[in-house]
Amino acid sequence: MEKFRWAYIGSGSIANSTAKDITRGNHKITSVYSRNSQKAKAFADKYGAFAYDDFDRAVNRDDVDGVYIATPHTSHIDYAIRAMRLGKPVLCEKPVGVSLKEVDSVIETAENENIYFCEAMWTWFSDVALMVKKWVQGGEIGDIKDVEINYAFPGILMPKTSRLLTAETAGGALLDIGIYPITYCYNLFGTPKNIKCNGKIKDGIDIAETVILEYNGFKCTLNMSLCRLKENCIIKGSKGTVSLPAFFHMASKAILKNKKGKQIFSGKTDYLTEFTRVAQEIRQGKAQSDYIPFAATKSCMQIMDECRRQMNLVYPFEMK
Repeated sequence: MEKFRWAYIGSGSIANSTAKDITRGNHKITSVYSRNSQKAKAFADKYGAFAYDDFDRAVNRDDVDGVYIATPHTSHIDYAIRAMRLGKPVLCEKPVGVSLKEVDSVIETAENENIYFCEAMWTWFSDVALMVKKWVQGGEIGDIKDVEINYAFPGILMPKTSRLLTAETAGGALLDIGIYPITYCYNLFGTPKNIKCNGKIKDGIDIAETVILEYNGFKCTLNMSLCRLKENCIIKGSKGTVSLPAFFHMASKAILKNKKGKQIFSGKTDYLTEFTRVAQEIRQGKAQSDYIPFAATKSCMQIMDECRRQMNLVYPFEMK
């Protein structure tokens, strides 16, 4: 099969990470657009692509099969909508937007244009997470009793100018890392019946929070922080447990313990798997992903909107 050809929007760290991974497989980067022409050219030269300082020219090429958006999330909506109106399928880095209103606008465009759109949430393209879902929903650990997910990394040690630490680019723990445990719980258990969030805000961003998602008979406790380093997930049931030493970052195994004994499932969580499965769906003519459907993107954004409301977290550009 011919290589799937991508237009890259953005040439920063996540663009370079994905590009390095996917070009090991059946993918090719045809063009790249960035507001920084020097960075765009350096990126394009590295991957044999064409560099552009004009968005439409980078996207509207006959040899572009799909568009990957890897810019700060405050610009996702604009680029995604423009690409889809040019008739190009879109894979957009998480979070798709910074509010449900923004997410609704991009999904509405996808539906109106009848064009594929998907949030780039590599976790749920991974066989590891899909096996966890099979175990949990298949009753391997019985009725769910309690869930705890921790995800933290020392983001506060990054340069002060980092997008992650800047309120003007909607930085902070919730949208950048909290989206992963929130999405994990949503994909396993659906929409919670109640949401509680207690966070710490500094310099206009949330640097840590605990989010409790309440379901019938159990709760998910999610701890997210930019101040420390920790990652794990444990799902306790009436008949056993499922645990992951790393549920997001290159998650490579899940462990099931029940009356049958201990079972370890090994697999990959990588960009190549994500991009390959997205390319397959686009070639199949799908309008949305089976792995990350529109409902998942919308519902998780609703949860994060509620968390922000409870923390009174408003970004500077929302005050204008």
